[in-house]
Amino acid sequence: MIPASEALERLREGNKRFASGNANTRLSNSQARRAELIDAQAPFAVIVACSDSRVPVELLFNQGLGDLFVIRVAGNIVAPSQIGSVEFAASNLGTRLVVVLGHSNCGAVDATLKELSQEQETRSPNLQSIVNRIRPALEVLDNPSLRDAVAANVRNSVEQLRHGSDILEKLIDSGDLTVIGAEYSIESGLVEFFDD
Repeated sequence: MIPASEALERLREGNKRFASGNANTRLSNSQARRAELIDAQAPFAVIVACSDSRVPVELLFNQGLGDLFVIRVAGNIVAPSQIGSVEFAASNLGTRLVVVLGHSNCGAVDATLKELSQEQETRSPNLQSIVNRIRPALEVLDNPSLRDAVAANVRNSVEQLRHGSDILEKLIDSGDLTVIGAEYSIESGLVEFFDD
C-alpha cells in the first residue's frame, strides 16, 4: 500500500516524463507483468477522468499495467457508479489517492456552458444527465471562461467524492484516503494539481 503523498509524486514524475517527450516506453506491460496481475491488483492511485480520447490517462502519467485504477466518463462527473468504483478501490484494493482529472477544452463542460447561456439545448436524455451533473458547479459562477468552468467542475466532483459516501468520508477522516483535483492541458501535456 503506497501512501497518498508517494502516489502523487509518482504521478507528477510520470507526467513530467510524458510532457517532456521522455516517457519510459519500457513500462511494466510485459507478459510477465500481465501474469503478475492475474490474481490481484494493487493500483497506487484512482483517476476519475473524462472519456475524451485526447486524455489517455495511463500515457499522460507514464504508467503501466496495474498501476492506475481509471474511471472514465464524459465531463469527469461523479455519479453513484463512480463513487462505488472509488469505494471499491479504496476499501478493497488499498488505494490511498484519488485524483479527479479535468482537462482543457472539455466538450461536456462547454456543452453545459452553452446550455446555461441558452446557445444550445441537449436533446438526448442520456447526454442531459451528464449536463445536469455539471450544471450545479457552473451555475454559481459569474460569466465563467471554459477554463474556470473546467476547474469548478473538477472541484465539484472532488467535493462529491469527499462528502457523498460514508465509506470515503471515514477513510478521509482517518487519513487513509486523499482526494484531490487536477487539470490536464491538452496543449502542453502537463497536469496541474490543485492545492485545495
